[in-house]
Amino acid sequence: MPTALVTGASGGIGRELSLILARDGYDLVAVARSADALEALAEEIRSEHGRDVRIIPCDLSVPGAAREMCSDIGGIDILVNNAGFGDYGPFVDCDPDKQMRMIDLNVRALTDITRTILPGMVERGRGRILNIASVAAFEPGPLMSVYYATKAYVLSFSEAIQEELRGTGVTVTALCPGPTNTGFASAAGATGTNLFKEAAGADVKKVAAYGYRCMMRGKPVAVCGLTFKFLIFWIRLLPRCATRRMVHYIQGKTKK
Repeated sequence: MPTALVTGASGGIGRELSLILARDGYDLVAVARSADALEALAEEIRSEHGRDVRIIPCDLSVPGAAREMCSDIGGIDILVNNAGFGDYGPFVDCDPDKQMRMIDLNVRALTDITRTILPGMVERGRGRILNIASVAAFEPGPLMSVYYATKAYVLSFSEAIQEELRGTGVTVTALCPGPTNTGFASAAGATGTNLFKEAAGADVKKVAAYGYRCMMRGKPVAVCGLTFKFLIFWIRLLPRCATRRMVHYIQGKTKK
């Protein structure tokens, strides 16, 4: 049976993608920190879709955890690198350990898992990889500087290996959503900012469905929403100093 590996599968975009994959006939390897949330997802998939689900409770921000997690799983047909988190505030005031964990999860774990799974896909001549980036990947992000930088890495990395893999039967897609109705803003401490207070968050089911369609089509970059497609085009025309200041304002706390 075709099998998909999804990290960050316990909630948000990762959970919705897991459900879509199960409906489309894939067995699942679901990875996240919360064993209870993973078990609830597995029970839902088994009862509603009859697919096999293996759950792996794992903190992928721990160095070496990603490679160890991959060491005893079989062939993977679809890889979804969704696990990640953000942190809000001036860089000088942020918890340095949390910033390093963010880099380890958003960058190191994604890279390590991809490097471990990819050779098998290339050998078999087929495979799909979906890396969850963000519209944040297209500009610097004052007040969320490390998060924006990690997503810039995800986008650049995904595009580069997609080009390397042309003709192999394996494709890589970077999904770039804007603010989405998940627990991200709350976990990052970014609620009440101009971005998350004023922007209408996208529906997580629609974002996941869009990402899945783009992955299956082998689209290298999938920016979710016409508004953000236009915004990214416009940002590319602005001087870098203007972009920095604009994002800084958008990231600021809304005045009451």
